[in-house]
Amino acid sequence: MKLGVVGLPNVGKSTLFNAITQAGAEIANYPFCTIEPNVGVVAVPDERLDKLAALYNSKKITPTYLRFVDIAGLVKGASRGEGLGNKFLSHIREVDAIVHVVRCFADSNVTHVSDKIDPVADMQTINLELILADIETVNARLGKAVTMQKTGDKKYKAEAELLQRILEHLESEQPVRTMQFDEEEAAAVDEMFLLTSKPVIYAANIAESDIGNDDNPLVKAVEAQAATEHAETLVICAKVEEELSRMSEEERTMFLESYGIAESGLNRLVKKCYKLLHLVSFLTAGEKETRAWTVTEGTKAPQAAGKIHSDFEKGFIRAEIVPYDTMLQMGGYNQAKEHGKVRSEGKDYVIKDGDVVLFRFNV
Repeated sequence: MKLGVVGLPNVGKSTLFNAITQAGAEIANYPFCTIEPNVGVVAVPDERLDKLAALYNSKKITPTYLRFVDIAGLVKGASRGEGLGNKFLSHIREVDAIVHVVRCFADSNVTHVSDKIDPVADMQTINLELILADIETVNARLGKAVTMQKTGDKKYKAEAELLQRILEHLESEQPVRTMQFDEEEAAAVDEMFLLTSKPVIYAANIAESDIGNDDNPLVKAVEAQAATEHAETLVICAKVEEELSRMSEEERTMFLESYGIAESGLNRLVKKCYKLLHLVSFLTAGEKETRAWTVTEGTKAPQAAGKIHSDFEKGFIRAEIVPYDTMLQMGGYNQAKEHGKVRSEGKDYVIKDGDVVLFRFNV
């Protein structure tokens, strides 16, 4: 899964990206520093892996990963090609979800593209450009659907009606993700790759001095706006997170304790992104390796097996399942089997988060 990190120039977007990936993306105090998107791969924190590996004396632990893409800063007029608008829009179209960094700090040494700190206005600037781009896309599709209605095919009438409803919603300056669709309509919308249909997390980037301040009015404004858009909010200090990313595990723990923070903002962000994308992890374990695998909610056992190897899906016989907590309680697979805690599941079984799975297959 790929998440796009977006925001107006100089909101701390590349600083946050560096903290997430330690990839060393260039940072500068001027717009369009990021032109081609930087890509970083990030491990999803999962404390279950270490405990499960200890049961099996695993030689290797492999977490599951998310990809983050640092996309060029956007300016007003991007939907008309202003700044790096066309590149921005093409890059954001390719991601599965958006992490929208919003500036909630004042710093005279860091210029703001509009010369004022107003996070809601910043949010609306980017959202409006995405809405305008979607209006252009929907209008083009609507024109084709109206023309094809003349063939008498009812599917084009239904498509035109859906597109007209979406267009009216967009013209009221509302993102597509705030609309309600039935299952068939949702599938059709997915195929349109509309920018405002993508799930969003607003990363409210605060100053170091504001850590622990629950009454930051800028953050409150972001949270209120996000709620109207069916979007998530995460409060984070990109500068501190970048510093943390350079520390050893021991130093990081001491630093977080000094602020009274239980978990880094990055871990919270990665976990929130995982949840936003409706992803779950199933686990495999053995002496050679303990590993987490990513699937979307609702994935059935054969398709989950296919994540490991296509032969597993083709020759799927059954999945032997032990929930993680049960596995830990029993002390291992053999003990779980002795106590009748191993379930044998067939092709219709839906994988659940934390399932420890042994696939049986025949090629």
